[in-house]
Amino acid sequence: MVSAIIVAAGRGTRMGPNIDKLFLEVAGLPVVAHTWRRFAAAPVIDEIVLVVRAGMEPAFVELAAACAGGKPYRLVAGGAERQDSVWNGLQALGPEAEIVAIQDGARPCTSTALITATIAAARQHGAAVAAQPVTDTIKESADGRVVLRTLERSRLWAVQTPQTFQVTVLRQALAAVRDQGRVVTDDTAACELIGQPVSLVPSTAPNPKVTVPADLPYIDFLLRAPG
Repeated sequence: MVSAIIVAAGRGTRMGPNIDKLFLEVAGLPVVAHTWRRFAAAPVIDEIVLVVRAGMEPAFVELAAACAGGKPYRLVAGGAERQDSVWNGLQALGPEAEIVAIQDGARPCTSTALITATIAAARQHGAAVAAQPVTDTIKESADGRVVLRTLERSRLWAVQTPQTFQVTVLRQALAAVRDQGRVVTDDTAACELIGQPVSLVPSTAPNPKVTVPADLPYIDFLLRAPG
């Protein structure tokens, strides 16, 4: 069985104070509703777990009528850090879950093809991540004011979601993070900690994340585009 965990417990502080970016409207629905619908419509996904902030459960139950599409879903409470939210989501998976795709709730344009490709790669390699090769020249700075050096961009990839895993692999990786008291910014970093190879799955179609207000017009355009 293939499960999806949609991480929807954060506020997105870069959007500004008192703004919940997941419930900003784009293309006629909240951002997170589009994300949920993408995974509910994907034939390769058997169940969905949404990790939400405490007190937001009624809002997600209300969205379910427009988003769930008859696919089984559960709501669980988020944790202090993203890794804690994913851990909580893992505990809510069905007992037959073998593969799990972790998705940012604020990434509403992910294609079924990309979801399917990361699942296939995770089945083969244990862990996989949607990613794009970096095309900009990347500079490193020690103080945020002066360039220290130029990084070799041919070796750099910008990772996205879904980040997809064999369930046993992700449980082992996050357990190691928790045992060592570390904080990681994404789930593949937990795999790096235990030496688990992560397969790069090229993301060829636009798959942006809502981070700042300027992202919304572009995402609205993508969601309204035919096909």
